[in-house]
Amino acid sequence: MRKVILALAVSLDGFIEGPNREVDWITFDEETANELNEFAKEIDTVLYGRVSYQLFGNYCPDDNGPDFEKKFYSEINKMQKYVFSKTQTEFEGAPIAISSGIGQVIQDLKKQEGKDIWLFGGAGLISSLLNLNLVDEIRIGIHPIVLGAGNPLFKTISQQIKLKLLKATTGKSGVVGLYYKVEQHKDY
Repeated sequence: MRKVILALAVSLDGFIEGPNREVDWITFDEETANELNEFAKEIDTVLYGRVSYQLFGNYCPDDNGPDFEKKFYSEINKMQKYVFSKTQTEFEGAPIAISSGIGQVIQDLKKQEGKDIWLFGGAGLISSLLNLNLVDEIRIGIHPIVLGAGNPLFKTISQQIKLKLLKATTGKSGVVGLYYKVEQHKDY
């Protein structure tokens, strides 16, 4: 069965974006580039919330951008994309739009043949899928910065979620990678 993998960058104080949705604090270096391109080989489907898709769902680096970023997004932009939104049903790039039945949609996706599924975000979709026990792994790159404000990674988690550490890495840039398996939920 396919896995849903939450993989993203977070500040040391737990934000995935700054207060104005800025992500310019995210550190990219050769190590990060290699990890991203290896991750792209593991997946063939990407899940987005509405705002995350509008900001990044069709992202294409400019010609002067780093080669690794061009390679990564070239692969990502070929993949099947799902956008979860209660307010909008059509999007540029023609992803599959889902407005209801999120749990069943994800369960059906996990049963299909293929590679794993990337839970890109946003924070609302992340919380919803965690609360429904539909996330199998969490891969977090903790960046060496304190933002002080912004969009938190976990907004409305309704239960305890036990994790098992699979791997921890440290990079020259100061980014710490934490890889967890989601083991079980405990209702409050």
